[in-house]
Amino acid sequence: MATLALTPCGDFRTSYREDTTIFPTRTSRNVAIASVALLCLVPLTGDRYVLSLMIQMGYLGIAALGLNILVGFTGQISIGHAAFFGFGAFSSAWLVDQGVPVVAAMPLAGVMTTAVGMVFGIPAARLKGLYLAIATLAAQFIIEDFFARARWFTGGVAGRVTEPLTLFGLRFDTNESYFYVVLFYVVVMFVAASNLMRTRDGRALVAVRDHYLSAEMMGINLTYYRTLSFGISSFYAGIGGALYAHYLLFVSVEAFNILFSIQFLGMIIIGGLGSVMGSMMGAVFMTMLPEVVQWFAAALSGSAIDRALGLGAAVSYLREMTIGAVIILFLIFEPDGLAHRWRLIKAYWKLYPFSH
Repeated sequence: MATLALTPCGDFRTSYREDTTIFPTRTSRNVAIASVALLCLVPLTGDRYVLSLMIQMGYLGIAALGLNILVGFTGQISIGHAAFFGFGAFSSAWLVDQGVPVVAAMPLAGVMTTAVGMVFGIPAARLKGLYLAIATLAAQFIIEDFFARARWFTGGVAGRVTEPLTLFGLRFDTNESYFYVVLFYVVVMFVAASNLMRTRDGRALVAVRDHYLSAEMMGINLTYYRTLSFGISSFYAGIGGALYAHYLLFVSVEAFNILFSIQFLGMIIIGGLGSVMGSMMGAVFMTMLPEVVQWFAAALSGSAIDRALGLGAAVSYLREMTIGAVIILFLIFEPDGLAHRWRLIKAYWKLYPFSH
């Protein structure tokens, strides 16, 4: 009697480790490796404009991931992330001025920013909701005032000039070379964050977000993990700021204002709260949005619409208004962000044509 060969159908992951794996399939792992390999070929195109945008996406994505660990994974709120980003930039530049090599100053800047984040995180760990938002807003203005007054650290209103990264006699002072530095940090930091969420500490952070009372009853120390999330978030912001500093080779006090902090919040809202991949997607979106607005204004330049609305003179205002409008639209129509939409698209085509 003939027997039928049965093909497994469904999800047969039988352990928590399998359920939280970074790459659920071999194909997804190979695609990720191939994507990094293809990115390594981007500098060979010689397009400095594209490289500049991708470098921005890289260091902003790292900083946004830190904020997502705090807000999206732990359920805390921060309106002062730009200040920690700036502290990392100034720390790396100051360390280089003290004779520390750039290659060592960048991770040390992350450690210094972590220390500052913990200073504000310890008292803020006992707050929640609106009170926590006000506390982090105060941190933003306190650090901004420190930047303006601490001339020995920041150079004051004149800013601070720094040096490019040098390693084994090679100077990474061009877009083509610095792209590889940023790509290296992006891969390391994103893989580290993905692995963090698979550990006991990562699960504790998510438990604090989902239901802090239940987490406390299970023995999770709320103060410890809330403070830890501030420290991790600050470390990522510091690394992103250090990459920013040694790319522009100049750090200005005025760059790290409250609007920049709102832009970081916009990145993780648009990309997807509680998503590692969403942090980068949000950074890409927010980096390209001003460019699209600029292109749109240039396309309408000289037209009847331009003469009626005066778009040429109001591009800077259009950028700010567009950021606000996009955040509102995502909160209304796509509250789970781009990462959630991407998962839905993959699920649809995975089961197509039976994906009903």
